[in-house]
Amino acid sequence: MIYESTRDINRKLNPSEAILQGLSEEGGLFVLRDLGKNKLNLEKLIGKSYYEVAEAVLRLFVDFSDEEIKKCVEEAYRGKFSHENITPLVGLKDSYVLELFNGPTSAFKDVGLSLLPQLTKTALTKVEDKNDILILTATSGDTGKAALEGFKDVDRTKIMVFYPNDGVSTVQKTQMQTQEGKNTKVCAIHGNFDDAQSGIKELFVDEEFKKELLSKNIKLSSANSINIGRLIPQVVYYVVSYLDLVNTNKIKLNDKVNFVVPTGNFGNILAGYYAEQIGLPVNKLICASNNNNVLYDFLTTGVYDKNRDFLKTVSPSMDILISSNLERLLYYISGCDNAYIAKLMKDLKETGRFEVTGKVLDKIKDKFQAGFADDEQTKETIKAIYEKDNYLLDTHTAVAYKVLLDNLDNEHASIVLSTASPYKFTESVYSSLFETQGEDEFTLMNKLHEQTKVAIPENLRDLDKKEIRHKDVINKEDMKKYILEKLGELWWQK
Repeated sequence: MIYESTRDINRKLNPSEAILQGLSEEGGLFVLRDLGKNKLNLEKLIGKSYYEVAEAVLRLFVDFSDEEIKKCVEEAYRGKFSHENITPLVGLKDSYVLELFNGPTSAFKDVGLSLLPQLTKTALTKVEDKNDILILTATSGDTGKAALEGFKDVDRTKIMVFYPNDGVSTVQKTQMQTQEGKNTKVCAIHGNFDDAQSGIKELFVDEEFKKELLSKNIKLSSANSINIGRLIPQVVYYVVSYLDLVNTNKIKLNDKVNFVVPTGNFGNILAGYYAEQIGLPVNKLICASNNNNVLYDFLTTGVYDKNRDFLKTVSPSMDILISSNLERLLYYISGCDNAYIAKLMKDLKETGRFEVTGKVLDKIKDKFQAGFADDEQTKETIKAIYEKDNYLLDTHTAVAYKVLLDNLDNEHASIVLSTASPYKFTESVYSSLFETQGEDEFTLMNKLHEQTKVAIPENLRDLDKKEIRHKDVINKEDMKKYILEKLGELWWQK
């Protein structure tokens, strides 16, 4: 089981090394060339728990023993999610909603970022690396808090998160600013998510920077979905949701289903492609975008062009113009052509755009559909589904639900991935349903609960009363300088 870089066939690592390194030296992402060679036996998984399905999926991707895999899964999830099924499936009139927000930070990123620290700890023991790990992560809101919570006080790791100062919700910002843990550091940047993500990627290919870290016995890794160890756990909930429909006799085994996924960085929907490759019967993966609809344009025309205005929307976690995980899909769709991927990514870096061949686009369209919703449509969908189903969507899930309604399929069951609690984006959700008088998000959180009776997640209650621990704000050009300064201060030892 060997991982290789999407951009260079000669850069190969075993699974433990790939998880620890996160990103290839030249900027490529690690992939299994023979993805799909081994398949899940879905029939044997019918009636199994989330934990058992997770173990079966992980065996296809990591070089751990069964005992190590079981321990990773148990320590990641047992007692840490508010629902015993981890990712419960809820039936509405038009579809099923897969609730991915029952973890410690109320966002879907918890699923991957509860397991990644366990995978990292296990990988460190297997490669016998004496260096500590520095997790560098850019976030559009949810990844940061989930990563901080997942890696909080984990031995031999330090984590630094960068987020756009004006590009996350008040709740998301407060979650990060109040983060506890002696090994955590959070910093805002003047810029958008793409600036933060590009800055992190540049550091991963900065040899001088990495040598300086090694002199301090530190190696780089990432908690973004560019890290294969973050992506693999997300495959599990696709399989679990499908099996839920089989277990409740909503579909028969081997019936195909649709998945509608709100996505910006393309990691969440790519996990669905991985699930399909290892044997899940998928009809269509439907990519839902907000007004930053660079993915919609690409999936319908074959042209990826980030040379456009960056728009701030009511679904800020999807306000992204550089979708990193698309690179992995293009690698597989192109027949694992590393040189072709290297050329496309070079074009993107140098010109801000690339165009795939007609053959590649046809293959993409065979498996993917796309749609998008603007802010007004998003808020209208929140109101419509609440009135029709008495179900409260967050803004990102509402984008996906609007795209579902635009692509209704009477032949196949459809599952909408719900990526966050509505209380993470309270102002937008509340104003979709009721009139506001300029109250702050925390006041609206309580009012939304009073009006809808939907429970506020425990981790968000009294969030505004917690101590602000992380106040740093820097220019996007100063990320490298900031990291080295903070490492020099040995903040984790204070």
